[in-house]
Amino acid sequence: MNKAKLIEQMAKVTKMQKATCKDCLEAFINIVCTTLKGNKNVVLTGFGTFSVMQRKKRKGINPATGKPMDIPARKVPKFKPGKAFKDMVD
Repeated sequence: MNKAKLIEQMAKVTKMQKATCKDCLEAFINIVCTTLKGNKNVVLTGFGTFSVMQRKKRKGINPATGKPMDIPARKVPKFKPGKAFKDMVD
């Protein structure tokens, strides 16, 4: 399912206009991104937790040349599903 289909389904379930659902979804995404940029977690009980993970600097191999290279440390987004969400999918 892509973003457009999700918005369509949200509109169908909530009986709201697609434009309103699109605004709500975009607001949710923006809030999650802004919160993660501030190194804070977003916890949706029963669904899961969005957080930021710090990856350490490491060695790698350039697949094009086969030469060793350094991969710099960086922050990456992480999602850990909650128990209720995992159980629902199972």
